[in-house]
Amino acid sequence: RRMSRRPPVTLLDVFRQHARRRPHRPLLLFQDQVYTFEDVERRSNRAAWALSRRLGLQSGRTVAVFLPNEPAYLWTWLALAKLGCPMACLNCNVRGRALRHALDTARATLLLASPGERGWGDTGGIGGVTKASLLLASP
Repeated sequence: RRMSRRPPVTLLDVFRQHARRRPHRPLLLFQDQVYTFEDVERRSNRAAWALSRRLGLQSGRTVAVFLPNEPAYLWTWLALAKLGCPMACLNCNVRGRALRHALDTARATLLLASPGERGWGDTGGIGGVTKASLLLASP
C-alpha cells in the first residue's frame, strides 16, 4: 500500500482550522466560564509571545509544565506547540523525589507553574531548570 504524500496533521493544525471557521463557538467550559475558539486562540498567542519575548524560549527547547486542570493549561499547551517546543506534562500532585525524577527525565530547560505554587522546596534544587510562574492564568 502506498504511503500518503499529504503532510501529517497535528492537533494544532486542527485547532487553527476550527478557530478560523468557528471563532465564536464554545470550545471549553470551566466552572461558569465559557471560552470560545477565538478566546483560546488569542490567549495562546499571548502566551506564545510572552514565552518567546520575555523568557527567550526558542523552538526545540523542552518545557516542563506543572499546572492544575485549569483553562491556562490548554493555552499553554497550544502556545508551546506554536513555538515548536515539546511539552513535558508534570503531575501537579507530585512532590519531593518523584517531582525531581520527573524533571530530570524530561530534560526541560524551563518549568512553568501557576503563580504561588509551593511544591518546589522539597525537590532538592532544580539544577539547570529555570522556573517561571505562568502569569496567563484563568481570570
